[in-house]
Amino acid sequence: MNKLFTLMLALAVTLTVAGQQVKQEISENKCLSGSNHLAYPGPSQERLTPAPKGYRPFYISHYGRHGSRYLIGQDEYDVPVKVLARADSMGKLTPLGADVLRRARLLKEEAKGRLGELTPLGAEQHRQIARRMYGRFPEVFKGDVTVDAKSTVVIRCILSMENELQELLRLNPKLVIKHDASEHDMYYMNLSDRALSAKKTPRRAVVAWNEYCAGRVRCMPLMQRLFNDEAYVKYEVDTLDLARRLFKLASNVQSSPLGEEMTLYDIFTDDELYGFWQADNASWYIGYGACTLNGATQPFSQRNLLRNIIHEADSCIALEHPGATLRFGHETMVLPLTCLLDINGYGLSTGDLGQLEERGWVNYRIFPMGANIQLVFFRKDAKDGDVLVKVLLNENEATLPLPSDLAPYYHWSDFKDFYLKKLDAYSSSVSN
Repeated sequence: MNKLFTLMLALAVTLTVAGQQVKQEISENKCLSGSNHLAYPGPSQERLTPAPKGYRPFYISHYGRHGSRYLIGQDEYDVPVKVLARADSMGKLTPLGADVLRRARLLKEEAKGRLGELTPLGAEQHRQIARRMYGRFPEVFKGDVTVDAKSTVVIRCILSMENELQELLRLNPKLVIKHDASEHDMYYMNLSDRALSAKKTPRRAVVAWNEYCAGRVRCMPLMQRLFNDEAYVKYEVDTLDLARRLFKLASNVQSSPLGEEMTLYDIFTDDELYGFWQADNASWYIGYGACTLNGATQPFSQRNLLRNIIHEADSCIALEHPGATLRFGHETMVLPLTCLLDINGYGLSTGDLGQLEERGWVNYRIFPMGANIQLVFFRKDAKDGDVLVKVLLNENEATLPLPSDLAPYYHWSDFKDFYLKKLDAYSSSVSN
C-alpha cells in the first residue's frame, strides 16, 4: 500500500510540474498564449539525428499550414473598436482603455481589405522553411527532380506555396515545379465531412468545457483596467465577449507588420493569458483531438489525407529520383493529422480536460502559423527494399507510436501496416 501511495504521489507531482512548465513558458513568451495565432518560431532542434549508415534522404512528403495572416472576420476588428469607441464617446474609458482603442483602430486600418490574407511575415516564414528543408536534405532537391505542390483554394495557402516554391527554385533553378490549387483535390486536402463535424460538440462536451473554463477565464479585472464606470460595464458591455476578442486581437499582433511597433499583451496579466490559453487549448482538443467526450474520432477527418500521403509515397518510392510532394492548407488539417498519426503522443484520448497540459497536449507546439509535418524518406539506393522514414513536426524530430530499432527512423513497411489498419478499422466501424 505504501509503495502504491508513493507511486501515485510521484505521478501527481510529475503532472503538476508539467502543468506549471506550460504556465512558465507562456509567462516567458506571451506569444505562445495565442495558440494557432503563434507566429512560426522555427525549429528548436539545430542538428538532426544522422541517418543509419549507408542511408540517404531521397523523398519528402509534406503537409504545411499557411504562414502568418490577418484575422479572418471583419467583426474581429470591428467589435472591439465599436465597443470601446462607444464607451469613449461617453467618457467611460480609463487612459489605458483610450490607448487600447487607439491601437485597435490602427490594427483595423492595417487589415482593411486584407481579411485572412498572408502577411509579409507569413511569406517570409515559408521562404525560411524552404531554405532549411533544402539545406537539411540537399539530396532530395538535387538536379532536375520534380517538386509537386498542391494548395487548398484559399489565397493565403496558395501564396504560402508559391513563396516556398520560389525559394526552392532560387536555390536550384533546375527543379521541375508543378503547382496547383483546385477543388479537384479538396477531398483530401481539406475534406468536408459534415457527419463527423456534427459530432464535435455534443452537450456533454460543451458542459465539460464550460466547467473547465470556470475559474480559469477571468475578464472583470481587465474591464476595470479599461473602463472607469462599473455600472456602465455591468449594463452595457458583454465582458466575456470583449475580453476574448481583445485577447484574439492581441494574439494576432505578432503576425502583423504593426507587431514591430506595438503589442496588446500588456493589457493582460500573465495569469489571464494563461487562462485564455487553457480555454483555447481545451476547445481545440475537443474539436480536433481524440477527445472521448465526442467519441474520440475527430482526427479521422484527415483519413483521406493520410491515405493520399501513403499512396503518393509508395508511387514515389518506385522512382529513382522522386523529389518532393508538398501540400499547403490550414491548422484544421495539421492538428487532426498530427493526432491521427499520434505524433509525440498527441493522439492522447481522454475526457478529462484538466489533464491535457499535464499529459503534454499543448496546442502551440503543434500548429503555429506555418506549422508543417515533413515525412523524410531514406534508403541506400533505388533498389533498397527497406525504406526508412523520419517524421518532423515543425522541423523537429518527432516520435510515432511504432516500434523501431532505429528511432527516430521507422521502417516504411511498419508505418504503412500500422496506419492502414487504423484507417481500415475506422472505415469498418462507420460502415457498420
